[in-house]
Amino acid sequence: QVQLVESGGGLVQTGGSLKLSCAASGRTLSGYTIGWFRQAPGKEREFVARINWSHGSTYYADSVKGRFTLSRDTAKNTVYLQMNSLKPEDTAVYFCAAREDFRPSSIYPLWGQGTQVTVSS
Repeated sequence: QVQLVESGGGLVQTGGSLKLSCAASGRTLSGYTIGWFRQAPGKEREFVARINWSHGSTYYADSVKGRFTLSRDTAKNTVYLQMNSLKPEDTAVYFCAAREDFRPSSIYPLWGQGTQVTVSS
């Protein structure tokens, strides 16, 4: 079973950058897709981006495309979300999640505990 731990959140000014990490333990992420989601107060959780561990292919929500970048470190079994040009509307709790590649793209059974990102105006 894969366990996920996010880190790297914090407080940053508008236009600043943060790099979130999603460290996986329990097994290699080969055969998994890692997704990032976020949830702002009073709002529904929304998809941010995903990366296929085996192929390295990525996909981004329109709201973050061009500003956020996913990468992975196979030696550390860790996925990174580099967030640049941050806006106040990016403020949310960010979660990473994992799903086996055979599952439908909307089904992520495994979740981390989340990390808070706050962007001040």
